Amino acid sequence: MSTDGAELLAIAARLAAAAAAELRNRPTDLHADAKSTPTDAVTVMDRRAEALILDGLRAERPHDRVVAEESGDNDRDAEVTWYVDPLDGTVNYLYGLPQYAVSIAAAIRDDVVAGVVVDVARDDTYVAVRGQGATRNEHKLRCTTQTDPAMALVGTGFAYSATTRIEQAKVLAHLLPQVRDVRRLGSAALDLCAVATGWLDAYYERGMHPWDWAAGTLIAREAGAQVGGLDGRPLGAGVMLAANPVLFERMHRLLTAAGAR
Repeated sequence: MSTDGAELLAIAARLAAAAAAELRNRPTDLHADAKSTPTDAVTVMDRRAEALILDGLRAERPHDRVVAEESGDNDRDAEVTWYVDPLDGTVNYLYGLPQYAVSIAAAIRDDVVAGVVVDVARDDTYVAVRGQGATRNEHKLRCTTQTDPAMALVGTGFAYSATTRIEQAKVLAHLLPQVRDVRRLGSAALDLCAVATGWLDAYYERGMHPWDWAAGTLIAREAGAQVGGLDGRPLGAGVMLAANPVLFERMHRLLTAAGAR
C-alpha cells in the first residue's frame, strides 16, 4: 500500500473531519468514566469517535498498525503506524469548554510523515506533511521568533497523577517568574498547534503518549519549531519542549534549572 505522505494525510484528514462532526453531536449524558485516576475521564464520545476512525482505517488500510488512546496497540508489524487521539481534551469536552481536538498522525517506521489536528469547537484544521510545511485552514504557519524567555508566553499541561502534579508545580513555581506568562489550555495537540500558529512562544509538558503529540509535533516542526525531549531524550520520555530553535535552548536551560528532568 502507498506510503506517500500526501495520500496518508488525505485519509487522516477525512477521518478526523468525520470524528469532529460526531463530537459536535454532544449528548446530554456523556457517560463519563475514570481511567488512570478518578480525574482522568473518558466519555462515550471518546469511544464513538475512536470507533469511527478505526473503522475507517481498517477499511482503507487494513494491514497497518494502529496505536489509539482508548483501544491501545494492535501490535501489527507494519511499515505504517497510525497514532489516533479521538478526543484530546476530554475534560474540556466534559465541561463544555471549547478547547478539544481530534488528532491523527501517520508514521513510517517511527518517522511521522503526515498529521492532522482538528480544533472541533472552532472548526480549524491543522495539517502537515513532512518537508512540505504546515497550514491552518490552508494558511501557512510559522512559529514566533521570540528569543527572550522573559517575553515568552509559555503553554504547559499537568498529569492526572497527584504525585506527578506536585513535581510539576515545583517546576512551574521556579519557571513562572522568568517568563511573560503561562497558559494551561488542556489539549496537548492544540498547544503544539498554538506554537506553530504563534499563539504560544513555547510549550512544555511531561509524561505524554505518542497519540498526544505525534500530529502536533510534526505541525510545529513544519512551522519552524524545534521539538524534543530535555537532554536529548526521545519524545514521550520525560519532558518535551517546543519553541523556535533559539528559544528552545534558553527554555531548556530554565527547565533544567527548575528540575524538570
